[in-house]
Amino acid sequence: MRSSPYRPRPAAGRLALVALASAVLASCGGGSGEQHLPVQISTLSNRADLVSGGHALVEIAARSNPSLGNLKVSLNGTDVTGQFARGADGRMIATLTGLKEGENVVTASAENALPARLTITNAPRSGPVMTGAQPTPFYCATPTPQAASGNTPQTAPSGLAGQPDANCNIATEFRLYYRTTLATPLGGCPLPDPFSNSALAQPAPSANQCFKPFTPGTTPADMAAPVTTIDGVTVPFIVRLERGTINRGIYDIAVLFDPAKPWTVQAPQAGWNGKVYYSFGSSTGQPRRQVRTTVNWTTLEEQLKRGYLVAQNSMTDSSRNSNRVLMAETTMMMKEHIIESYGRVKYTLGTGCSGGSINSNMNLSIMPGTLDGVITTCTYPDSETTSMEVGDCSLLVEAYQKPALLNVWTGMGLTQAEINARRAAINGHQDHTSCIAWFNLFGSNGKAGLYNFRHVNAADIATGAITQDAAQVNNCELPNTAVFDPARPTETASLPRCNAWSWAESIWGRASGSTAARDTRDNTGVQYGLGALLAGRITAEEFVTLNEVVGGIDRDSTPRAQRSMADAEALETAYRSGIVASGSNLAKAAILDMRGWDDSLINLPPATVAPGSPISPVFGIHHQWFSFGIRDRIARDAGDANSQAMWRFARGGMIPNAALANEGISVMDQWLTTLVADASSRTLAQKVRAARPAGAADFCLLSNDTAQATRVTDPATCDADPFLKPAASPRQVAGGPRTEDVLKCQLKPLAQSDYPAGTFTGAQFARLQAVFASGVCDWSKPGVGQQAAVAPLTFQAGPGGRPLGAAPVSTAQ
Repeated sequence: MRSSPYRPRPAAGRLALVALASAVLASCGGGSGEQHLPVQISTLSNRADLVSGGHALVEIAARSNPSLGNLKVSLNGTDVTGQFARGADGRMIATLTGLKEGENVVTASAENALPARLTITNAPRSGPVMTGAQPTPFYCATPTPQAASGNTPQTAPSGLAGQPDANCNIATEFRLYYRTTLATPLGGCPLPDPFSNSALAQPAPSANQCFKPFTPGTTPADMAAPVTTIDGVTVPFIVRLERGTINRGIYDIAVLFDPAKPWTVQAPQAGWNGKVYYSFGSSTGQPRRQVRTTVNWTTLEEQLKRGYLVAQNSMTDSSRNSNRVLMAETTMMMKEHIIESYGRVKYTLGTGCSGGSINSNMNLSIMPGTLDGVITTCTYPDSETTSMEVGDCSLLVEAYQKPALLNVWTGMGLTQAEINARRAAINGHQDHTSCIAWFNLFGSNGKAGLYNFRHVNAADIATGAITQDAAQVNNCELPNTAVFDPARPTETASLPRCNAWSWAESIWGRASGSTAARDTRDNTGVQYGLGALLAGRITAEEFVTLNEVVGGIDRDSTPRAQRSMADAEALETAYRSGIVASGSNLAKAAILDMRGWDDSLINLPPATVAPGSPISPVFGIHHQWFSFGIRDRIARDAGDANSQAMWRFARGGMIPNAALANEGISVMDQWLTTLVADASSRTLAQKVRAARPAGAADFCLLSNDTAQATRVTDPATCDADPFLKPAASPRQVAGGPRTEDVLKCQLKPLAQSDYPAGTFTGAQFARLQAVFASGVCDWSKPGVGQQAAVAPLTFQAGPGGRPLGAAPVSTAQ
């Protein structure tokens, strides 16, 4: 059953039921004559122990009485038989409502079948289900923004009329919109109800609207023609938008809807193709305010026309929630709600760019089965290992401005261009600008409390000179008086910290003797620039001085001379939970990686919009190598990487053009439709590979191909293109693998024999020994704490998590 986020083992469950029934019959003297099997009670919307929101889609079946004659079903002792009806596929299902928090008992009986019971464990709609205590304080959105007062921040607009309760639940609303005849503008259709999370005065709707409110029974003069879905069903281009709250996030669900026709979970309207297109928002952050989702449903017009139900939630937007287990839990809860409210799902396709790609891939790794496939652009594998490059680049950008290293370069008489070439060699990038881009965009995201933003101004890109702002800020979106201040650690210890690890404290736990959360950041033993040294691109003196001055950070991201040190418990949690994306788990889903160019701020392929233009796809941080690092993980863990298709292009930047994007949706539809129809005994990973269509073959579009029409399938030809060739990262230049999943390396003694003879003078090697007194990275070994993922884990019993175990099944009474 692929409609459930977590699929029990049906064969094992059936055998257990048969054995139990036989034992019951034998004990009752039923060994002769026809044997009656128990009724089977199943939850289709989620595992029975992970249900939330007071609802569950339940199926009743009985092999010894398929007609279910004289069926009786009760929920907590109340008869609910009348709610059950057969769907188009003949299955007897109903969405049971009114579940209490905690355990609920469903019993069922029918003629010629043994009665059975199933315990359903229900969590509140506001969560959590399996992620442990939610962080506080957290400030709910309101119908209109309310101004900040004291330590309370300004609230964000909810887009809903109701007031939030104490858990940020807001009453759900439904609205109808029709598509007008207005041509789709560049960037997609605007929201009919635009909003701002930072301003009290909200923006007015655009005068030119693609979607306008629809009143049933009317035929607006500017209404667009009906649309025909991929199933060949022609329906009016009317969309029903559902907006509400789940897991403290605000969600939007949109789908083609005919207000003149009914919709039940047993018989959904034909305009829905039964497929879910789930969008994850980009960037990363952990603010303490409830907001609307950053994904605009109106930009998903093509998906709606094809018949997809499109969904998003602000708690699955990376900019609003960097607790990836909480994000995956929210996706699970959203899918459950869709199944219970709209009907069984054929497949769920996740998608996103940048931070949205992180959430797409991390869903596959943390909670396998919630998504059946993903289409990602500007792709990263996961947040934890991507943070390594952010952290390394931030340290290096700072190190490049330290007097000791600048004096070395001055003494060598280098030009700025020569210095920048050395920086690029150490960074592993196409040029020196990408580390500056990381530093500017996310170098401060790990700051736990108040800080002064440090950045490189556009005018200083060539030199990398750093500017520090005078005003202090924080990453919680709270008044400065309401958050931790590293300058006053004792007085402010009880106030919230604003980095990703403290936001996810229920996952990581607290560090011993501290109010800070454990975290995984580590650069102990990392020899920055090692590859550049061995290749002759930097001198021994540059190498030694760099590693002397680069230093590290503490848990609050405060710079220090000592290298960064991860917590052992956090490292184990990161791997076991799938937070470090598991190649084995990624192999169990179809992946289409649409990789564009974003490897530099200054070195741009043809037809790419330059930085500062009104619509700029250039950030300089979405490097080609990340896609290959993901491929390496899958191949290492699964034997091959045939679950991942890679379409590479450079012209136009990091986002595919509309034609290529639409083709990707069609190819993925073919892939997933074949996958979910596979009822063989093959493993899921084997099914994914067998289902891969010919249209999902790898290819690239060369940067000199003006028409972008010739698909090149030879990897060597693709890699020879300067705008398609994958570069590397600072950690890879230091000797690490391209999988980039060693958070903390094991150490080995520093030895002269590991370098070419005569590399260092005696004085230089003595300085290196002082830097690496405990040793240098031994990349031939797994990382500290590195182990196979056993996801999904539940954190309800505390940080670190424990395996979820087998899904509950019904038992004979």
